[in-house]
Parts: sequence; structure tokens; C-alpha cells
Amino acid sequence: MQHKFLFSVFIFLSFFTFAQTYEIQYVSSYNGKIIKEQPLTLVWANEKENFILNTNIREQKAEFPYEITKIEKPSNTVISYAFLKPGEIISTSDSESVGKQTFEFTNETKKILGYICKKAVTKINSNTIEVWYTNDLKIQGGPSILGQSLGFVLEIERNKNSLITANSIKKVKKTDIDKILSGKVTSTDQLGYKDMVWKSRFTTLKVFENETIRFSDESKSDSEIKRFAKGTIILKKIKFPKISEGENIFVELKQQSNGDAYDRTGTVFFIPEDKKESFLDGLENGVKTLPLYDNGNGKQYFGVVSTENYNPAVEMMRFFTAFGINKFNNLQLKDKSWQTISPYRQDITELKPSLNEKELWVGAFIGNYDKGGHKVSLEITIHKSDQNIHKNNTVIPLFNTLNIMEMAGQDYSTMFDKDKGLVVEFTLKKDLKNAQLRYITTGHGGWENGDEFIPKENSILLDGKIAFSFTPWRSDCGSYRLYNPASGNFADGLSSSDLSRSNWCPGTVTNPNFISLGDLKAGKHTIQVKIPQGPTEGTSFSSWNVSGALLGNE
Repeated sequence: MQHKFLFSVFIFLSFFTFAQTYEIQYVSSYNGKIIKEQPLTLVWANEKENFILNTNIREQKAEFPYEITKIEKPSNTVISYAFLKPGEIISTSDSESVGKQTFEFTNETKKILGYICKKAVTKINSNTIEVWYTNDLKIQGGPSILGQSLGFVLEIERNKNSLITANSIKKVKKTDIDKILSGKVTSTDQLGYKDMVWKSRFTTLKVFENETIRFSDESKSDSEIKRFAKGTIILKKIKFPKISEGENIFVELKQQSNGDAYDRTGTVFFIPEDKKESFLDGLENGVKTLPLYDNGNGKQYFGVVSTENYNPAVEMMRFFTAFGINKFNNLQLKDKSWQTISPYRQDITELKPSLNEKELWVGAFIGNYDKGGHKVSLEITIHKSDQNIHKNNTVIPLFNTLNIMEMAGQDYSTMFDKDKGLVVEFTLKKDLKNAQLRYITTGHGGWENGDEFIPKENSILLDGKIAFSFTPWRSDCGSYRLYNPASGNFADGLSSSDLSRSNWCPGTVTNPNFISLGDLKAGKHTIQVKIPQGPTEGTSFSSWNVSGALLGNE
């Protein structure tokens, strides 16, 4: 009878020891200073499993998306749970990462919360990580998957400046994990999990998916996408959500040749419709229905400057296609592994005032005369961020001389052959503080003496006085040779895509310049752009595609 009693006591104590759960909280610091307004890292650990989360998650105050990590013992299998939005939880498992960890063990010891800790050191992506762990708790665990097999990790220091350290340890009878991890969980592979978590952290507006931009009478509009100028322009109406201060906006376009072997001018734009006329009217009714700009050189330029009743299309991003990327990758050269897609991505946060909660026509244009043309995918992403570089609350479209309707009769921008150049008159209803001109410029004329290959000074005048002048030029085009399989090779050892150009390279984005104009008073003003455009030689001529929008705070 006594033996039976002792055996029962042993079973009870064993169960109690096995079931004992610890709750450990950790505080983060950087360069010796505690990071304020950060939730504490929280670990629930026993011999069977460990859960890593934070105090906001426990209190169900965490912002989506958030993650909880579970480590199953003794296999050290890591199960990650991601809460993407209310009612949507995904998970993935990893049975290898903990076992692959390697450490250099030292003789150093110190006490943390009264527990004797040993130090082990590892390197991850050139970062030196010091892990302090104790064996006094008789279980394994810690605030990350790092060091899960060593003992119980009470402190992790990265590069001698970033520190997470335990500030409390207590025994608990019960955790809240069952309450938090309730509901349906969908399992996926590790790459799929990471991709879904990453994409859930920002808003994605899909504009085009693998659409063709080509020159063909067969290009027709459908219920979602409008096509103009024989298919060289595609448009889709997009509803933008509320975009808060501090959020960043990016536009991303991916392009491949679908038959066109040449480098072409491209643009992503939106159409303001806050005035009586818009660029959409020209697309639907013909370019000559748009306001005329005449600088006295005998040519007519339609729809390129703002008027009292009209705003031109606003460029989000200027890009240039590579020579035949993907379609012509069969043209082999020794030691050349061609890229298969041209990615163009640009921060357009400064355009937020024109996008915020607006429903707008967003379009893409690639100038070409090929029936295959190009394939493009376009999306706009909105990201929460602490960065707040652009604080303007106003965007005023001024000019856009890029002939987006080239294949529907819009003339090239050759107005800079006269000293007058381009002049835009505009009226401010209110004072504009910290005014900037968002200015994009590229020179064209693809022969030896054309402005594509001749540096030319751009001068910006405000109310008749020089505000800024510079010579736009790109000398890094050779860096993008692997995007240009169909680029011609010359006897001098260079390729056409290597050559320096007037602010563009085949396969790249042309970034805007932000030209400071100071504070502007309400009333009438003029912006003038002057460029010493080269003369026509036979049938060859030069042109300059420039666009400008006024930014500032009213």
C-alpha cells in the first residue's frame, strides 16, 4: 500500500513538473536606451512547447498583421502563425532551422534576474549575436528561435548596440494562448507564408496584369481597360483609398518585349478630371480637341500645358524599355546571361494630394509601331511608414510635353527650337509655401548629332527669372547591358545600350528633379522651360519630353 502511495506521489510530481509553465517578459533597448512605446516581448514556455508573442497580442490590441511563434519540444519544430486580418490566420512549419544553428561557446558568465547565464556567440548575415542562456530553469526557450536548443535564453545582443533582455520571470498555471489562437488556421509552405505576410503589411492596387501595349487595329477596349492610339495607350479607372500622413506610395511596372526589339519611351500617368476638360477628352475625341500651345515656330502642340479649363496628364513615372528583353534572349553572346524582365519602381509619395480618396484613370503608354509590342504589369502600393519627406498638401499640374498620343497624331515636343521654349501661365488661389517644381526631362533625337547624345542645359524660369538650370545626363547606361539582348554591338567594343544619354538609359526609370521655388504669393505666375534644342538634319530632328507639376502647402 505504501509503495502504491509513493508511486502516485511520484506520478503527480512528474506531471506537475512537466506542466510547469513560465512567463518571461523582455524589454528592448538600443545603444543603452530603452525603446519607449514598444510592447514587451512575451514568452510562455514549458517542457512541451514555447510560445513567443508580445503584450499587445496578449491584450488583443495588436495591429494587423502580427505573428506568434511556437516551438514544439523536443523536436524543435518551429510553427509560425500570422494573423493577416480578422478571421484570417495562416501558418507554416520549419523543422530544420533550429538544428542548423551554430555557436561559439565561451567561458563568460553573468547573472540575469538571479539566474547564472553563459554566453554563446554566432554570426548571422555579418551581424555578431551574443546569446546569454541559463540551464537553471531546466527547460529550453527564449524570445526568438535563436538559441532554443542551448537552454533558456534571457538576453540577446546584436552588434553591441541592439539588446533584448528578460526583466521578469514568473510561474503561471494557465496562459491565454487558446483564446488567442482560436479559429480556422490555413497552413502553407514557408515561401508562401512569407509572401502573404509581407504583402499584408501594405495595400496593393492592381492596375494591369500581363497586358499588351502594341500598335494594332485589333487593339480594342473592354469592360475594364480602355485602349487608345491603336493600343499604345491603356487606361483603367482606379479607386484610391484614404492615404494618411506618413504613408508612402510606390508605382511598379514590369515590362517585357512581346515582339518590339527597340528601346522605347514609356510613361505611367493619371488623368486629372477636376476641370472642364481633361486629357481623356482628347483620347476619346481626338488630340485637336485639346487646348493648343503655340510658341511661334509654325507647329501646333495640343494638350501639353494647363489652362484655366484644362490639366494635362500627370506623370507618375517615366521609363524606357530595353532592347528586346526576354523576346530576343535567344541572341547569345559569350558570358552574357540576359535578364528576362525589366522592373521599374518609383516612390511617388509627393503626388498623394492628387490620389488620396480619388477615383482616377491610370494609364500606361509605350511608343512603338510593332504588332507584338510589349507586355506590362502595373501596380501601386501604399505603405505605412515613419518616413515623412514629402509634406506638400497640393499638386498643381502644369505641363507634359511627352506625346502620349503619338500614334494618334500628337506631335513631338520640338517647341524648344525657339528661345521662348515652353511657357505656362497659372493662377494660385492661395499663397503656396515651400513650392517645388516636380520636373522630369529627357532629350531625344537618336543620331550622332541628336539631342539624345548631346548634353543640353535645361533652364527653369519663374516669373521671368532663372530659378534653376542643369544639364540632365546619364553616364551609367552600360550597367544595364544584360537587360538589352537586342542592342547592337559596334566595332569599338560598345553596345548601343552602353552609350550615355540625355537623362535616360534603355531599361531604366528617369527620376524627377525637385526644384525649389520658395514661397509663392496668390495670383498669376509663369513657369518657362528653355533648352537649346539642336537643329533638324534632313528627316532627323530632336525633341525634349518634359513634364512638371507644382508642389507645396496652401
